[in-house]
Amino acid sequence: MEEYLIQPWDTRQGATTPVDWDMHVPPEIDALAEEVMKYYDMTVSSRTLITSKPDKGGAIWRIETNKGPRSLKLLHRRPERSLFSVGLQEYVVKQGARVPALIPAKDGKMFVEKGGKLWIVTDWIALQPATKVDLVGAEELCYGLGEFHMHTKGYIPPAGAKNSSRLYRWPNYYQKITKKIGWMREVAKAYKDTAASASILSVIDQYEQQAMDAMRRLQESAYARMVAKGEPYWGLVHQDYGWSNGQNGPGGLWVIDLDGVAYDLPFRDLRKLITSTMDDMGVWDLTWMRGMIDAYHRANPLDAESFEVLLIDMAMPNEFYKHLKEMFFDPVTFLNTEAEAILQRVVATDQTKWQALAELAKDKSKYAAGAYDQVSVPETPEKVPSKITWEAKKWILQPQKTAADDARKKDAKVESVKKSEPVKTVKKSEPVETIKKSASVEPSKKNSEQKIAPVKREAAPATEKKAKVTHVKPRKESKNKASEVSAIKQTASQERHTKTAATSSASTSEKRVRTLSSTQRSQSLAPVANVIDLLPYLANSTSKSRLKKKSASARTRSGVSSAKKKKTAVSSRTKRAATTLRKVTQPQKTAKKQAVSGRSASRPKQATKSVNKARKPSAARRHSYSKAAGPQHRVTRNPARRPKAKRGLKTSGGLR
Repeated sequence: MEEYLIQPWDTRQGATTPVDWDMHVPPEIDALAEEVMKYYDMTVSSRTLITSKPDKGGAIWRIETNKGPRSLKLLHRRPERSLFSVGLQEYVVKQGARVPALIPAKDGKMFVEKGGKLWIVTDWIALQPATKVDLVGAEELCYGLGEFHMHTKGYIPPAGAKNSSRLYRWPNYYQKITKKIGWMREVAKAYKDTAASASILSVIDQYEQQAMDAMRRLQESAYARMVAKGEPYWGLVHQDYGWSNGQNGPGGLWVIDLDGVAYDLPFRDLRKLITSTMDDMGVWDLTWMRGMIDAYHRANPLDAESFEVLLIDMAMPNEFYKHLKEMFFDPVTFLNTEAEAILQRVVATDQTKWQALAELAKDKSKYAAGAYDQVSVPETPEKVPSKITWEAKKWILQPQKTAADDARKKDAKVESVKKSEPVKTVKKSEPVETIKKSASVEPSKKNSEQKIAPVKREAAPATEKKAKVTHVKPRKESKNKASEVSAIKQTASQERHTKTAATSSASTSEKRVRTLSSTQRSQSLAPVANVIDLLPYLANSTSKSRLKKKSASARTRSGVSSAKKKKTAVSSRTKRAATTLRKVTQPQKTAKKQAVSGRSASRPKQATKSVNKARKPSAARRHSYSKAAGPQHRVTRNPARRPKAKRGLKTSGGLR
């Protein structure tokens, strides 16, 4: 039985009964949680779901064990990405950060891999949120953030972890915001009849200009020299830090939920915290801004260059973009319902923003200049050597297996089976395009004649020397041989006409297409001793012209007609028409045939296609060849030494 692969289970649209989706997990995940707990040296008496992420596929439980309360967490990201954050959590705990410590499983690993995801167990820490009613709580939050950033410096993930970094992406992020603010203008124009369209168009130009100015200032700043220091130098950011993920506990402020950590300039977390707090307050309060920055600075000191880039990032219209980008998902509904109120609140808050930032910029002199050499940003930043060592056995991941991988494997298996199977007979209903006219195969049988079954075959690749049916135009015969050859042709024409008519009738009644592989073709033909292939000696039979009947003296030439080419979807090489294989029957009763001198096989005349179509026999009936008997002795061009042709075999172009 294959293991259940965890996927997001947010299916509210199909739910028949109201469900609190943040407090719900599928029964398959409950079963996996029970299995995961058995990997740890503990006895679980109860398990309570704290929260879940149905849109992503994650969850947290509180479990009561014989070793105290613990936390069981299902990480919703891919295992290699989760390994990056799990490694960071183990690293900062060793550095002294107030972060819940990982509890190893029985095999020594810091995680359990189950259902295509990573599971971790930590001690349950009793926490309470910092107060939001006054600046004291905000300063506690910022100080704890600075401590966390300080402890992340120097981190290098274990082998196999997927690196997550935003350190070098600031210019791209600024360009994206600027471009999408321009898109907002176009959306507002496209839906000019909506309630918020006019209001958005009245302010969109100034917000776009703010983004462009911030981009210019970033390029002129020390950003490029700062990021050249490398990722381990700066450490990691939380990316989702706020009042819920930074809470007071034993010894100070604890940082939890490290799933989304990434390399970046650390004060990016501080900027997000300040701008979101100002947005919640509805005013850019200079006192709060200075208090929050000073608290962070005490834990993780800033330099003058970092402070300047922090101000540039706050000047970017981040909150405007964050709130108004909803218009891209459902323009009409959003612009007619929520957009107007949100826009008015953002615009009102921003009225105090620029004065506060101007005053805050005066504090730059309080910070010392950073030591950033004038270096260019490397295209592929190299990791700084670190003293960190990871025990490979504790951090190795299992081979990845996802639903998409299973689907790809099944498709590959089906393709391999199809390639290995021989080509089967195609029924009438199957859309297989082959050559329009069927060929008549005439297997040889001793002292008896057998009717020919219509066979349709796909053209084989040129590299494969398969049995090909074609026509050779013999050279002009001398007058003293004309009567004998004419009699032979008359007999052959009548025989061919009878069999061609039967073939055409059978083909019309059945209307079936049979494609044969090279093995089946060789098996369908009767074995002929000492047979050679004329294909290498024949000219390309792709001419569309129809040869007209010449004069009476040219009757010994074969009358050749060109068949209409049929375009096929198989390949261009299937444009070669199939022709017939001839068999000489009852050679003892056939009149003795005289060797016919013809054109050399190395320089044949143009071969054309034949059409398997019943028609009246004529004196100009052509001769058809696909194979000819190979010479028993070396062929010579000296007429005196040339052996006579064997009875019952035609000669063409010097080949017997």
